[in-house]
Amino acid sequence: PRSATSPPPSPYPLTSPPPATRSSAPSPPKMVVSAEMCCFCFDVLYCHLYGYQPPRSPRFTNDPYPLFVTWKIGREKRLRGCIGTFSAMNLHSGLREYTLTSALKDSRFPPMTRDELPRLFCSVSLLTNFEDVCDYLDWEVGVHGIRIEFINEKGSKRTATYLPEVAKEQGWDHIQTIDSLLRKGGYKAPITNDFRKTIKLTRYRSEKMTMSYAEYVAHRQHPFQNGIGHTLPPYNHYS
Repeated sequence: PRSATSPPPSPYPLTSPPPATRSSAPSPPKMVVSAEMCCFCFDVLYCHLYGYQPPRSPRFTNDPYPLFVTWKIGREKRLRGCIGTFSAMNLHSGLREYTLTSALKDSRFPPMTRDELPRLFCSVSLLTNFEDVCDYLDWEVGVHGIRIEFINEKGSKRTATYLPEVAKEQGWDHIQTIDSLLRKGGYKAPITNDFRKTIKLTRYRSEKMTMSYAEYVAHRQHPFQNGIGHTLPPYNHYS
């Protein structure tokens, strides 16, 4: 049964990483996405599923970014939900919103349940470097995400997107990816090369972080100091 609780304390801080060693090589650009963002998404989902008060605001940046939250489940890492926005949102409110939207309102799947929580993987993707291109083939598999805009057989404008990792994970080439994305966007007519050339395509990149429930529990192993104030269910990924 669900029970009310007092407001949770601030999220438990992650362990500081070891100091970096000096190197003459230029350091890569610092990524904005972080493991703590995935932890926060797990916090939000956990509190919702168990009827607890939402977690307090996290400590990571609240700068605005277009973002997606993706859930996968089980040892096969099957897709369980993926929804986001191309409008830049402040990360604290954006991750709260799309954590629950992707977990509960992805029309491809039933709403997530408590029993699934220990088998989940959470990915946070922050989208960057948007570029409109003239040629629908002008993007690189495994590097760019793509967003297409097209007119369907009924004359309505439709859009659809795949994040950068999708085509590579599926083993698709450019044409297979475009055609799959058209079907995802609801296009039902035969797909011809002339029709593909009418597509308006935007390519983009993303910063992505993925965390398993086991890793989340390791980060949040101190009950009542973990941002939610409750002992977490045990890790049971292979059940």
